[in-house]
Amino acid sequence: MPSVVKINVLTVPAEQREVLEQRFAARAGSVEGSDGFEWFELLRPLEGTDQYLVYTRWRSEEDFQNWMNGSMKAAHQGGGERPKPAATGSTLWSFEVVQTTSPKN
Repeated sequence: MPSVVKINVLTVPAEQREVLEQRFAARAGSVEGSDGFEWFELLRPLEGTDQYLVYTRWRSEEDFQNWMNGSMKAAHQGGGERPKPAATGSTLWSFEVVQTTSPKN
C-alpha cells in the first residue's frame, strides 16, 4: 500500500511568520511518535506567496486519521486561553505516493 502525503497550506501574514515558525519549533516531537508517521517538513515561502506548506507523510490514510482524531486534536484543544492563530487560512491537500527516489550512494 502506498504512503499518503498531507500538505497543509497555511496563509501567514509577513508579521506572523516568526510566530508560526516558533510554534512549530516548540511542538517538535509531538508527531514523531505517532503510529504510521513517516516524515514532516515545514516549508517557508521564498518569493511570490504568503503560504507556508506543512508536509507530512503517513503509512496510510487510517494512520493520519488516527493522529488527527487523537493526539493532534488533543493538542489543539488544550485548556485555558489559546494564542491567536498565526495563519489566516488553511487548506489541506491529500496525495498518494506513486513514485519515489533517493540519491545513489
